[in-house]
Amino acid sequence: MQAELIFTGTELLLGHILNTHAQYLGLALANIGIEVALNTTVGDNRQEMIEVLQQALARSSDLIIITGGLGPTTDDITIEVVAEALGLPLVLDQASLKTIKKRYQDRGVKMPESNAKQAYFPRGAQILANGVGTAPGAILEYNNKALIILPGPPRELTPMFEGGAMAYLAQKIAGGEAIRYKIFKLTGISESAVQDLLKDIGGQGNPGIAYLAKPGEIQVRVSARGATVDQAEKLLAGFAEKVRTRVDRYIFACDDTILEELIGKLLVKNGLTIGVAESCTGGLIAAGLTEIPGSSDYFKGGIVSYSNEMKNQLLGVGAEILDSRGAVSRETAEAMAVGVRTRTGADLGLSVTGIAGPGGATETKPRGLVYMALAAGGAIICQEHHFSGVRGAVRQGSVKAALNMVRQYLLEYETSGGQH
Repeated sequence: MQAELIFTGTELLLGHILNTHAQYLGLALANIGIEVALNTTVGDNRQEMIEVLQQALARSSDLIIITGGLGPTTDDITIEVVAEALGLPLVLDQASLKTIKKRYQDRGVKMPESNAKQAYFPRGAQILANGVGTAPGAILEYNNKALIILPGPPRELTPMFEGGAMAYLAQKIAGGEAIRYKIFKLTGISESAVQDLLKDIGGQGNPGIAYLAKPGEIQVRVSARGATVDQAEKLLAGFAEKVRTRVDRYIFACDDTILEELIGKLLVKNGLTIGVAESCTGGLIAAGLTEIPGSSDYFKGGIVSYSNEMKNQLLGVGAEILDSRGAVSRETAEAMAVGVRTRTGADLGLSVTGIAGPGGATETKPRGLVYMALAAGGAIICQEHHFSGVRGAVRQGSVKAALNMVRQYLLEYETSGGQH
């Protein structure tokens, strides 16, 4: 099965936005056995977009994926272009319109009239729900070809593709094979080190292993094919467990799990609250936790304490600790965790302090060294991590590792019947 990818948006041509979709979709399609034959980028010009789509329809590819141009403004014309190129009328999807209106109602505002255009689709389209934004996607079948239309923003495109679009494609793979996946999200380890851990268990055929490196994160995607769904799932389950056993200590999430959301649910379920003290992560942990609706039920507050003075004055880290052990040390991390727990009155106090770089490193404290601590009950848990990569990778890795420490604690707390 071959695919063509069409990326719309004048901002892509001008270089104002980096086209990350080409890499993401190329890898995702390759992982399920679909070869990308051609990528095309086209600006927000109706005639040029129609020509590009008509040329793609005339070629031999089985699948065409179009991204971008699904917004409510006048330059968002992808749906109109597809309808015109295929000779299909646009039809209002009442369910989509209702969902878009509700998204605005939930924010306490009335839906602008311009957003109604996002609920119109070429006749016969299968609608792909958008759980993040207001622009649904669509799937169309035309002359033995499949067209998948996805929104431009990555945070909307990714869940839509991995949800409805991937399920559709699994049924379209040549030979009618069923395909199943398991994604392990790792932190605190490099891509090459992960491959070394897994090099002797196979994964070059069926079942297969693919790797994706992100700042502070490595994703290991395990896939399996079978003549039936049951066969694929059984093959996947056995192989995925082998992979999990090798990399379990580095896993912070699986599949589409959002770590901050999982932690929020565990905190609510166990009636616990949390406060956060951050140095090298600069508020990223607090931002992630409060991104989840309802986080005010369990998030007490956060303190970003970059300087030694703020660590001392706001968190109560002793001057003798800072002088003798330094800001990046096990002792400072533990004192920060206790301090933020005391100041916020939370049940759990989480802290992070480290060297994100590029400066600030020494022979004994290299770039990427991060300490994180969790004060809970009468105990303090502290971990030392060494993250590789640039500043952003160290910071993101620290966020994921710190949150994973909280997740592990909460799961153990729940298992113990609420004993700290």
